[in-house]
Amino acid sequence: MKIKIVNQSKHPLPEYKTKSSAGMDIRANLSGMVTLSPLERKLIPTGLFIELPEGYEAQIRPRSGLALNEGLGILNSPGTIDADYRGEIGVIAVNLSNRVITIEDGERICQMVINRVEQAEWIPVETLEDSERGAGGFGHTGKQ
Repeated sequence: MKIKIVNQSKHPLPEYKTKSSAGMDIRANLSGMVTLSPLERKLIPTGLFIELPEGYEAQIRPRSGLALNEGLGILNSPGTIDADYRGEIGVIAVNLSNRVITIEDGERICQMVINRVEQAEWIPVETLEDSERGAGGFGHTGKQ
């Protein structure tokens, strides 16, 4: 799949780190270091603008190593970039640790995954067909 991208950052284009990677690493595009206090959130610019084909979305997801080792999370995760959005990709970073986190220019702060999506058409009905699960909700199948 080919996707048009405008790179106004000082960094290389997003890339897959391995042959079978699902996500491309996205870098912060900063004029200086950004600090996040515990539970603080900030919008981190990337300098990237994309044009997705109709029927696709890009999802912004946390990087597992940063989440585990630093406590850096991504709010509204996964964040969705719609096919008709043409603005700069921004990443809403949050510090979920109990210490200050710094983000530096060029740091790989999240990953982007491209997915096919479909829009649903609602069919109003009076009842739904039964299923094995039925109305069982959160935790209905137990812990084991």
